[in-house]
Amino acid sequence: MKDLDHRMISAHAAQDRMALIKLYSEAADSVNDRDASCFFLTHAYVFALEAGAAEAKTLHARLKAQGRES
Repeated sequence: MKDLDHRMISAHAAQDRMALIKLYSEAADSVNDRDASCFFLTHAYVFALEAGAAEAKTLHARLKAQGRES
């Protein structure tokens, strides 16, 4: 996770939303805690919305499947 953290920091510094979407999705997939996973998915989703990225639809569906939207 340390390498992932460094890549996230670099992507934030570069304001690279596409990289942030991928990195936060990767982080969500790499943790074994549902709340932590949804935390990362939410961030990926927000970056996808901001970027107008197609990934937003899939990320939204993943969050809904985890009960993060009523």
